[in-house]
Amino acid sequence: MDDSTGSHLSVVVDLSPTQWHLSGHSSNAYPLALNSFLSQLLVFLNAHLASKHENTLAVFGAFPGKSVMLYSSIDQESDTTMQMDSNSYLAFKVVDSVIVRKIRGELDALMDNEEEAPCGLVGALTKALCYVNRVALASTISSDNASQPLEAASPTDPRILILSVSPDLTTSYIPIMNAIFSAQKLKVAVDACQIYGTDSVFLQQAAHLTGGSYISLERRDALLQYLIMSFLSPPSIRKVLSVPTQDRVDFRAACFCHKNIIDIGFVCSVCLSIFCQPVPVCSTCRTKFPIKTLQRLNASKPLLSQTNGSVQRTPSSSQPPTPSRTGSVAPSASTRNGDTTSYQLPHSASIGQGGSNGANGTRQGSG
Repeated sequence: MDDSTGSHLSVVVDLSPTQWHLSGHSSNAYPLALNSFLSQLLVFLNAHLASKHENTLAVFGAFPGKSVMLYSSIDQESDTTMQMDSNSYLAFKVVDSVIVRKIRGELDALMDNEEEAPCGLVGALTKALCYVNRVALASTISSDNASQPLEAASPTDPRILILSVSPDLTTSYIPIMNAIFSAQKLKVAVDACQIYGTDSVFLQQAAHLTGGSYISLERRDALLQYLIMSFLSPPSIRKVLSVPTQDRVDFRAACFCHKNIIDIGFVCSVCLSIFCQPVPVCSTCRTKFPIKTLQRLNASKPLLSQTNGSVQRTPSSSQPPTPSRTGSVAPSASTRNGDTTSYQLPHSASIGQGGSNGANGTRQGSG
């Protein structure tokens, strides 16, 4: 990265009141309340701005049912209610006051709702990507304009940090995968930190596919240390640093019919939509499949049987199991174009990259 340019950081903060109430409950081994989280987050944001004068910052809040931009260092808002303090740095105080004031206002507006809507994490991530694209376009225009001074150049090396406390929302699988592919095209690293709850399947894939880092906190009381040691350095500097990496990544996908995360599914050979069971008509591309194909797939579909309290998959007695190699597409039988095929789910990065010529292992035909 050039010394004359800075680094842009967009932070997506999960602000679900229910999940933060559970995170701060005293029954947890390391409880972390929302007010303690915000105090540590503001220190991290100020550290990013203090690392380099040219660094820029944008903060997006994911509230129940909506997403809001909380702060932007490029489009700063004047806070007339803020009082001057000689013992604090003005730039840091502006960041703290603006973010806290907007979060308090949004949470107060949510008190009237009896039922909490799903968290708008995908909407906040999409807004962050649009903002990064805007910053990149401004950087390109300023570099092409020779008469513009160097101080007006926009920062490069953008990245997005997602701080989540909510579990995966299976209905948002398609939008979040589209956001991941957009981040890949923009060359934006997506970092993710799961502060509370189980590991997020979608955030693991987002960090892995974009070259970012994913961390699930073991000690929530050491949040600030995790943030500074893992996410403060920009991607260009991480090449010479030892940043946390993922030993194992969960690449499971969500079916398009019931929005459940599945291990084995049936993929439409036309549009590559994933289903947990054979369907007569693809709900995405409306392709109709022959009855004989559905009968054959139902006969060869693995059956779930309970053995000693554990679930095991046993092949149907009407057809021997088809051996498959790990990581490869293994159809149960050769099918024509327009038929569904039983697959061991491939790498998530391959979803959406196939064409209309059918998946691997299919034979083209008129049907």
